[in-house]
Amino acid sequence: MKKGSFFAFIHRIGYINRWGLMRNTSYENLKEHSYDVAVIAQGLALIGNAKFNKNYDVNRITAAAMFHDVNEALTGDLPTPVKYANKEIEKAYKKIEADAVNNIIQMQDDIIKNSYIEYFNPSVEDKKIIKAADKISGFIKCKEEKDRGNKDFDKAYESLKKSIESSDLPEVKYFIENMLPHYNLILDEFLE
Repeated sequence: MKKGSFFAFIHRIGYINRWGLMRNTSYENLKEHSYDVAVIAQGLALIGNAKFNKNYDVNRITAAAMFHDVNEALTGDLPTPVKYANKEIEKAYKKIEADAVNNIIQMQDDIIKNSYIEYFNPSVEDKKIIKAADKISGFIKCKEEKDRGNKDFDKAYESLKKSIESSDLPEVKYFIENMLPHYNLILDEFLE
């Protein structure tokens, strides 16, 4: 891995398309997805702190969310049904993901590399928020595709809907009730 190439390499995540085995009415790349997850994770952490007396490190969660799928710049986006087809595949893929992350960290310049390690290895608590944000982001993508008549996303929509609705995080429930409905608005309605 070439030292100092980290930022140039991260820039390339915009070349990785998500949902590769499904017909898309609009494509989503990994850079767009990472941004959405970071914004949602930041919001969940802020809601948790403000409304539910949590003590989340919002900046750390936001930064970790930006990098939550960065391994896919090396591994590609393996579809969920394949990734979790059985325990052996899941275990092997987790090892591949961890190796990819370690290789990407080695690209960072030594003077700041250690500062990035916590973003690539978030705490269990931070991971819960980031995973919830990831699922919300995926649900939003599925809903957009369904709303455009694309049936390829029906099963993923149902699975992600069930997952986010069963979350034990109160900030997720708050987001679902108070923020998620606004994703149906058209531009003119935002400005009313």
